Amino acid sequence: MAHVKLHIPGPVEVSPKTFQALCNPMIGHRGQGFKDLYARIQPQLQTLLGTNQLVYLSTSSAWGVMEGAIRNLVSKKVLNCMCGAFSDKWLDVSRRCGKEADGVQVEWGSPIRAEAIDQKLSTGQFDAITLIHNETSTGTMSPLAEIAALKVKYPDVMFIVDAVSSMTAVPIGFDTLGIDVLLAGTQKAFALPPGLSVFTCSPAALSKAATLKDRGYYFDFVEFQKNAEQHMTPSTPSIPHIYALGSKLDEFFAEGLENRYSRHRHTNQQLRDWATRHGFTLFPEAGYESLTLCCVNNGAKPVAGARVVDASKLQKLVKDRGFLIDGGYGKIKGTTFRLSNMGDETPETMNALIAELDQAMALL
Repeated sequence: MAHVKLHIPGPVEVSPKTFQALCNPMIGHRGQGFKDLYARIQPQLQTLLGTNQLVYLSTSSAWGVMEGAIRNLVSKKVLNCMCGAFSDKWLDVSRRCGKEADGVQVEWGSPIRAEAIDQKLSTGQFDAITLIHNETSTGTMSPLAEIAALKVKYPDVMFIVDAVSSMTAVPIGFDTLGIDVLLAGTQKAFALPPGLSVFTCSPAALSKAATLKDRGYYFDFVEFQKNAEQHMTPSTPSIPHIYALGSKLDEFFAEGLENRYSRHRHTNQQLRDWATRHGFTLFPEAGYESLTLCCVNNGAKPVAGARVVDASKLQKLVKDRGFLIDGGYGKIKGTTFRLSNMGDETPETMNALIAELDQAMALL
C-alpha cells in the first residue's frame, strides 16, 4: 500500500529514523539496562518541560493521565475549562470518575481567559481546574501564562494542564508557571507513534494525591514518583516507545529547542499564508491561533467574501496526491478543515504539502 503522508492533527508523520529506534533489542523493565535508559533521558525531559521535578512515563494515551489527574487531585470539585471538543469532553470524564464538576464554557474558537476562571474560583467551590493549552478541534491556543498567574491567588487549587499538541513545539516552563500537572501524549509534536505519555507533578500535587484513597493504581501519581526515583515505571512500560523517545530527545537537543520553536512558528505561518492567499479566514479568534496546526474557517463563521469549498472533496483530492489532511472535527466538521505542521515538518516539507493543496484547489 502506498504511504499517505500525515498532515492531520495527530498522529503525525513518524520518520524512518524514529521507527528504527523502536527496533532496539528488548530489555527487562526492572533491569539495569532500562534504569540506565530512563536515567539518560530524564535530564533531557526535565529541560524540555522546564522543571526540576521528575518526569514520568506512562504507557497510555494522554487521556489516561488526564483521567488519572482527576482521580488523584479532586476531592471537592473540579472546574473544567471548555473551548472545543476535547476540553468539553473533560467535563464528562470528571463526572464519570464520580467527581463533582462544573465547566467554564466559551464559544468554540475563543480562548479560555483568566478572568473567566478567576470568577469561578472566587466562589471557593473548586480544588482543581483542567485546561487544554492547545485545543486541536478548533486550532485555538489559550494564554497559558496568563491563566497560570492565577495560581498565586489560589495556591490550594490544583492546576492541571494538557499540553498534548503544544509540548516540544512551544516553550512551556513548568516550574516558572507554577502549575501542578503538565502532560502530553507523544503522537503529536513529539512525532512518535501513539501509546506513550509524559507528565510531571508539583510537590503540592504529590502531597494532595497521597491524601486521596480512591486514586486507583495504574495512574497513581504517588506510585509514579516512587518508581521514577529508581528510574522505573509503576507497571510494564512500552520499552520500544522509550527507546524512540530517547532518539527524538537527542534530535531535539541537536537542533536546539529555540530553533525547534522557531521552526514551528515558521511552518505554521506558511499554512496561514496559504489560507489567506486562497481567500480563507482562520477559525480561531485573532491572536489565539495554534502554532502546531491551522484550523481553516470554511463557513463555520461566515465572513463576507471569504472562500468556502467542499472540504471532503478537497481532502480526497489531496489524499489522492499522497497527503492526508483533516476535514474538520465534531460540530464544525466540513465547515472547517485542519492542516498540521507539528513534529518533524520543515519549510521544505510544508512547501510540498502546499504545492499539492494548490493543485487540488485548482480543481474545486
